[in-house]
Amino acid sequence: MRIGIFTDTYEPQINGVVTSIKMLQHELEKQGHEVFVLTVNDSMFRYDYDEKIVRVPGLKFKSFDNNILTSIYPVRVFSKIKDWNLDVIHSHTEFGIGTFARIYAKQNNIPLVHTYHTVWEDYMHYVTKGHFDKFARTVAKQLTKFYSNRSTELIVPTNKTKILLEKYGVKKRIHVIPTGIDVERFNRKNFTQEEVNKLKKEFGLSLDDFIVLFVGRLGKEKNIEFVIETMKTIVKENSKIKLVITGKGPDEEKLKNLVKKLKLENNIIFTGPRKDIHYVYQITDVFVTASKTETQGLTVIEAMAARVPVLCYEDDSFKIVLRHGKNGYFFTDKKTLAKQIIELSENTEKLEKMAKTAEEDAKEFSAENFARKVVKVYELAISNKPEKRRFLFFRRKRNKK
Repeated sequence: MRIGIFTDTYEPQINGVVTSIKMLQHELEKQGHEVFVLTVNDSMFRYDYDEKIVRVPGLKFKSFDNNILTSIYPVRVFSKIKDWNLDVIHSHTEFGIGTFARIYAKQNNIPLVHTYHTVWEDYMHYVTKGHFDKFARTVAKQLTKFYSNRSTELIVPTNKTKILLEKYGVKKRIHVIPTGIDVERFNRKNFTQEEVNKLKKEFGLSLDDFIVLFVGRLGKEKNIEFVIETMKTIVKENSKIKLVITGKGPDEEKLKNLVKKLKLENNIIFTGPRKDIHYVYQITDVFVTASKTETQGLTVIEAMAARVPVLCYEDDSFKIVLRHGKNGYFFTDKKTLAKQIIELSENTEKLEKMAKTAEEDAKEFSAENFARKVVKVYELAISNKPEKRRFLFFRRKRNKK
């Protein structure tokens, strides 16, 4: 099968969507499919052509963490894409290249599969800066509905997202397929204790510290303040518990100032974004996220694959992966979270049992399983492709005099 991935979000950007796309691309190619990518670069004027990757001019969207968008219709790449002779187009963004994907697919009678990664109404504050938020959220909902209904088949990572889109008025068939990961990449057997100790030293951690990890974008929607404020209670009980925050984002300075205000500099470490994130999981005892806006939370599965129990704010997005009391815990308040972290730091038997279960549960979300499910959606989209419209022109007969 010849598959076109159309996305504004692609490497060298570092985020969950890029991770998901690269993993899918790699696994599809492993399974014998040909994958072509249309994406953007960070230049407003440059086109980059490779055999299977085309990058069109893009513009950094500074108010949203320097994400890059492109024009709706980059005409110059039309003939190049035509040469790819695609069987199906898989779009991963609603705007920019996502819009082009819909136009191109319709004009060329190619089935369009779309994955909905981001609940845009939860991110509108980056655009509006606090002004007209309600209006902006309404617009985001309507655009999501408009774009989703113009795909042939629609993929979402959780049932929560499916229900949300149905509330928006999306009528297309929605497939719930949790995003997979390269499970083996995070397996602890692939790392030596020497490597783990070296990274701990780099972060200024002691070998006997109990490490709580957050990985993700440092933005309002991730609710990181919740975890930082919880640490104030935790360190009073056990000063050897350390919180490592890995990632970047618009709230980074705000969060660092909060740490200083709470006098937690010795217990909270900001590492910045890391390309070697699979190593960071290896120094971790417990993973935590207080986000309420995830469409899935890929980092939770990564942590589990690294044999790390996960603590998540109780939200439907995580219920597909977290089994309370088995591979981690849900929490809804700071007191409960503090109690859970302190308990696991003291009860090594329970920690190890949860870690083992987490590792086993992560195997269900392998990249191989994910790609196979996505291919089935491609096949369904191709089989249900509408017939190409034919326009017949008739000359109107003139009445004979």
